[in-house]
Amino acid sequence: MTTMTRKTLLATAVMAFMLPGCSLAPQYLRPALPVPQSWPGGAPAETAAATAKPLWSDLAWKDYFTAPELQGLIQRALDDNRDLRVAALNIEVARASYRSASADLLPTIDANGEGSRSLTPESVSQSQPPRASLSRQYDANLGVTAFELDLFGRLRSLKSSALESYLATAEARSATQIALVAEVANAYLTLLADRKLLALTKDTLTSRLSSLALVQRSFEHGVSSALDLAQARTAVETARASQAQYQRQVEQDRNALTLLVGSPVELDSLQGDLDSVRLVEDLPVGLPSQVLLRRPDILQAEHELQAANANIGAARAAFFPSISLTGSAGYASQSLDKLFDANSGAWSFGPSISIPIFDAGRNQANLASAKASRDIAVAQYEKSIQTAFREVADGLAAKGTLTDQQKAQTDLVAATQDSYRLSQARYDHGVDSYLSVLDSQRSLFSAQQDLVSVQASRLGNLVTLYKVLGGGG
Repeated sequence: MTTMTRKTLLATAVMAFMLPGCSLAPQYLRPALPVPQSWPGGAPAETAAATAKPLWSDLAWKDYFTAPELQGLIQRALDDNRDLRVAALNIEVARASYRSASADLLPTIDANGEGSRSLTPESVSQSQPPRASLSRQYDANLGVTAFELDLFGRLRSLKSSALESYLATAEARSATQIALVAEVANAYLTLLADRKLLALTKDTLTSRLSSLALVQRSFEHGVSSALDLAQARTAVETARASQAQYQRQVEQDRNALTLLVGSPVELDSLQGDLDSVRLVEDLPVGLPSQVLLRRPDILQAEHELQAANANIGAARAAFFPSISLTGSAGYASQSLDKLFDANSGAWSFGPSISIPIFDAGRNQANLASAKASRDIAVAQYEKSIQTAFREVADGLAAKGTLTDQQKAQTDLVAATQDSYRLSQARYDHGVDSYLSVLDSQRSLFSAQQDLVSVQASRLGNLVTLYKVLGGGG
């Protein structure tokens, strides 16, 4: 290969790399927030800057869920949960797709070597006189095949789209992690609540069995009626049915935790108590723009919108000419031992251009599809923000009322305990029938069950706020 030939090929390659490619993708503008600029009434108005505190979304999950037992379950889930593992592997797929799209911007260079031998029979020989001939050809070269010059930004638009898809997948993984942390916490709280209800039911059953024994003795001595005895038995069997129900729910709660954690969970190893669980309650919420635009699912939707926007640029570039370069440089010889001799150099260079003239509207349809996909992504992005706004507003609305409800329910339990104590005393002194005692028992048991439910709901609401406010790392 001559020095001039090498310089020509090198100059061509440099020009191919340096040719600037314009982008035909529309300029991306983030859509305006389709929600109010402040939270509904009842939500705290202070921001992190005003209070010198971090937002809820800035708090790491270990600082939010401080119970060591719960932290252990969450960490196990982060290590072994299959949904989170799939989300992480999806990032690898998206990263590989992005690298593949990026590679299209650079030429692919292949090393090729081949040899051929052919025999021309005497009957078709063109030589005079006709005779059979054996020919040999050996080649060794480096070649570039159909390298597209990205003059109109088609490849760069596809690369941008792949990048945004990759970033969206990464945000999806973050959203999955936040949701997983919240699900584990809620499953743990549900287990503690059902276990507390089971213990409450066992205590109630023990108390009612004692009452049944007293009524049985009174009936045998002619003091109580058969109706009193039947009512006492009814109360006992009701408590037994509730005990079986809560025992089943505790086992199912354990199974739910096992699925989330990704490995077996033993009930005996969980010693937590619903009354001792403490979660952060007094951090500032911040403004909607601070919170919503930082949520991973919102960021995911925005990256998907940007990917759809970039695809419009690729669809527009299809209307313009496409220029490709194909070339090779190496050695060719009829003798293998002389293949790399100085006078065996060979090269080829073949640029090509493709100009779209008639495609039966295919390019126009592809562009219309890309624009429609972008509009769909805009609507999905706005819907994601509206959904997030509602989730936060609902959580904030419930936060204060659940605290008030728990206090009222605690007072109700205390009142029904007094009522039950007085009813039992009146029955013991023959003033009232056993029906009054039974009604007081039922009211007390129901009030105690409702208190446990409100406790779990209040703590679950704080977990939900952690999730809908964007969580933490």
